[in-house]
Amino acid sequence: MTAAASTADVLSVGGLHAWYGESHILHGVDFSVRAGEVVTLLGRNGSGRTTTLRSIMGLVGRRSGSIKVGGSETVKLAAHRVAQSGIGYCPEERGIFSSLSAEENLRLPPVLKFNANGLVGEPMPVSEIYEMFPNLKERASSPGTRLSGGEQQMLAVARILRTGARLLLLDEISEGLAPVIVQKLGEVIRMLKQKGYTIVLVEQNFRFAAPLADRFCVMEHGKIVKSFVQSELQGNMGMLQEYLGV
Repeated sequence: MTAAASTADVLSVGGLHAWYGESHILHGVDFSVRAGEVVTLLGRNGSGRTTTLRSIMGLVGRRSGSIKVGGSETVKLAAHRVAQSGIGYCPEERGIFSSLSAEENLRLPPVLKFNANGLVGEPMPVSEIYEMFPNLKERASSPGTRLSGGEQQMLAVARILRTGARLLLLDEISEGLAPVIVQKLGEVIRMLKQKGYTIVLVEQNFRFAAPLADRFCVMEHGKIVKSFVQSELQGNMGMLQEYLGV
């Protein structure tokens, strides 16, 4: 299976292998993401989904293959250079600073400099972020550790919007959260898509991911074993039951 290249692809991954030390985790991952799409990577724990995002960001021990961001090869770039290409990464661990208030956490990331690949736009104003996440406005002066798990997750997503990045990698943002917060995050992803953001979503929560994605990539043993579009979802439910137990 090869990535279907397109002039509109903002992310194209081909033959991607990744290692942590001597452990070979990814075994030739191929997929692409077109501008304005939401693409979801599905799979059981250990299938390689998070490692795929970390590999795109240059956060693994070693990687080989091809990772093109906005048409430019990035597989040999250091992590900070990858981020500067216009990618906002929201890791599963969130990374909220306990010594800073919610708003200080929000304003912390540097604003990316404009580049020619179209993946860096204007940073989202704090006022607009507060409209999107009213809870954060109410808790603006609260220390990071005083926020609930759901508020911390909102803050982690909001923080990358301050950078100006237009390609977002979101790792398990619904995990362990109350249904009302999960619903809110789903609304936010829809709003971001309407604003023209491109999103790669890693999710264990199939019910959360299913209505949001334009395309699905199913991972198993460090490879993508099946890829299909939203209109083919119902026809692939038997296969998803086999791979995911949904």
